[in-house]
Amino acid sequence: MDTPAPARSGKVRRILLTALPAVLVIGAIGGAAAYTKITVDDADRTVTTTVWSFAGSEPGKDPAGDTGAGRADTPLAELLLPVPDDYRLGPDIRELGNDGEVSGKQATATMKESNRGLAGKERREYDKRIDKLRVQGLAVRSYVSQENDLVVNAEVMRMKDKKAVRDFYTFGTELFDAINVFRDGPKVTGYTRKATCHLWPKDSESTLEAMVCSAYDGELSITYTAFGTKPFDGAAVAGLLKDQLDHITSPGEYV
Repeated sequence: MDTPAPARSGKVRRILLTALPAVLVIGAIGGAAAYTKITVDDADRTVTTTVWSFAGSEPGKDPAGDTGAGRADTPLAELLLPVPDDYRLGPDIRELGNDGEVSGKQATATMKESNRGLAGKERREYDKRIDKLRVQGLAVRSYVSQENDLVVNAEVMRMKDKKAVRDFYTFGTELFDAINVFRDGPKVTGYTRKATCHLWPKDSESTLEAMVCSAYDGELSITYTAFGTKPFDGAAVAGLLKDQLDHITSPGEYV
């Protein structure tokens, strides 16, 4: 059931405008700091060689082998959307692989790595914000379309309490709104109050498009980061996120 996200905080807005560098705009939303090292620090290498080198050509062998719909051997991995019929497991998400999971301790350490470049006071404040989340675990899975024109990195992160999840969702969406260069993405049907998508700044010279979506459900923070060739099918990504949220509510319907 749709529930309202908490009201925006002026304090958070001031912090993000004065303290957080651009890299955290991508890194902080919905737990996606675990992806900062993959999609930001190594953006040139990742996009051109890992994701798009096979666009329009024969895809390489799936690095995870014949795993079908994806792993479901832990409670957290089971919450990730099984690979749909028109997708397959995608490229590795760095050391996590294309269908992996890490403990809360490991996920917290990875998120804190994104604070490099912050001054001492802001870094300590950011680390305290991460510690308060009390992350319990992080599961990730990547999907690539059968046409090789869309890659989606998905993550589900479990936190200790629901309030932390809601607050982190609000904080993340405010990052995008306050920077004021990202474009509004498509709506996630049925979840408009607890799921938001943002398109990367418009670049008429690029053949690629990107979008990040964040959502929450109870103790879970969900992030979908997508890269695709133009024309970019943002509605398809929003549809995947809807299926993901439906799957969390009724997992048996999507297995």
